[in-house]
Amino acid sequence: MIASLSGTVSKVGLDSVVVEVGGVGMLVHTTPATAVSVRLGQPARLATTLVVREDSLTLYGFATDDEKTVFETVQTVSGVGPRLALAMLAVHSPDAVRLALGSGDLAALTKVPGIGKKGAERLVLELRDKLGALPGSVDAAVPAPRPQADEWRDQVLEALVGLGWTARQAEAALDKVAPGAGEGASVSALLRAALQELGR
Repeated sequence: MIASLSGTVSKVGLDSVVVEVGGVGMLVHTTPATAVSVRLGQPARLATTLVVREDSLTLYGFATDDEKTVFETVQTVSGVGPRLALAMLAVHSPDAVRLALGSGDLAALTKVPGIGKKGAERLVLELRDKLGALPGSVDAAVPAPRPQADEWRDQVLEALVGLGWTARQAEAALDKVAPGAGEGASVSALLRAALQELGR
């Protein structure tokens, strides 16, 4: 099992990055927030999970160990695969997932593309005590780089469009969250704010 990767980022996509480790480029699937938090040519560390299938070996990467824990735990529910687990973390932070599961918040869970009411009910039933009861942990990872000026806007817009919203919907959401985007806000936090706005 590949538990983590540390190396130089050689490529950044919408929902994936390539990390050069010992001369080998490792393709890592991530959430859009994690992808925009790393920088091309800069060192990065990602917590990872290797998903082994008959015809593939797929690596998923996370900014924090907590995200990795949630990713692995939600997949213990029947019908939840790595792509759906990753989508949950694209829409919600780990603590928001715990809160939704612990409180039975079906509305929050069904904001995730691919999760309907029945699926949300199954997640709550099976994970309420397994994951929902866990206390929120403080991320120990290095904070994401702060965006400069309006640089974050293009990054968040691209991520939202990649998740399925139209450019017009994404622009409207950004217009609403932009006034509250202080200098200390990370791209990850801004993306989550926009997702919450779109989910209203």
